[in-house]
Amino acid sequence: MSKTANFLSLRSNPLPPIFSSTGNSPFLRASSALNLPTTASKPFHSWIRASSRRRLVLGGFGGASLWMNNNMSGKFGGKSFIASARQTNPSPVEQALNKVDWPETFPFKEEDFQRYDESSDSTFYEAPRFVTHIDDPAIAALTKYYSKVLPQSDTPGVSILDMCSSWVIHYPPGYRQERIVGMGMNEEELKRNPVLTEYIVQDLNLNSNLPFEDNSFQVITNVVSVDYLTKPLEVFKEMNRILKPGGLSLMSFSNRCFFTKAISIWTSTGDADHALIVGSYFHYAGGFEAPQAVDISPNPGRSDPMYVVYSRKLPMV
Repeated sequence: MSKTANFLSLRSNPLPPIFSSTGNSPFLRASSALNLPTTASKPFHSWIRASSRRRLVLGGFGGASLWMNNNMSGKFGGKSFIASARQTNPSPVEQALNKVDWPETFPFKEEDFQRYDESSDSTFYEAPRFVTHIDDPAIAALTKYYSKVLPQSDTPGVSILDMCSSWVIHYPPGYRQERIVGMGMNEEELKRNPVLTEYIVQDLNLNSNLPFEDNSFQVITNVVSVDYLTKPLEVFKEMNRILKPGGLSLMSFSNRCFFTKAISIWTSTGDADHALIVGSYFHYAGGFEAPQAVDISPNPGRSDPMYVVYSRKLPMV
């Protein structure tokens, strides 16, 4: 048994494939792929165990979490939590980025970003998929969240970049800005998106350089796609470069993915750990405020969960 499999041995049994109720998209809950070979590195798992206070997150069922009593001495300390399948207040995802003791250096290795399917992403996304990858309640929750945090529609001079974009964007109905750029993998999907004012087809796993000038955007959004980035640190550094000072970056995700294309550290961990992983990208890219996580899941345990990890670019001195 691999080190990763051993780490996951206390998890629940893998769930069967779960398909989106809003289309024929073969999106699996991340935890349902745990029977696949994983190669996540030992340094990563050592860090995430410490950072999570030895939390073991059970996949599925709305991100149910089992918080284990920690009786270890030393830097981990001791703290007891209750096992629950219900969302707590605040949820484990929202707690994941509170007072993180970040290692001095980026804790991930190359194998952490390997995938079960290393074939061409361009080939994988060649055929358009006019479906949604999260269910309607999760979409509604994200749209409601966007309505609170995005600049007001038709605000003069506002530019927004939607990374890993598609034919739908989940912004509030009728939302418009002077410039809304979509960057994605399939041109037919991007052409169909009525919110975009322009689009770019680019594989960020082959070319992480974003083709925009410094300080170009007030907001960057990314919906259920951060788990596919194989060079996330490079991408997040570029995001920081093109954001205006004080600009907002919103990375939203659920517990569904194309599991063969998601990175190893994602498919071998749970929802709260995913928040920690995305938060680490902001932290180690540099130039961002301390990342924060919010749980906007509409019906914990009854529909797709929905989470956002966000940060702002630090003001220029």
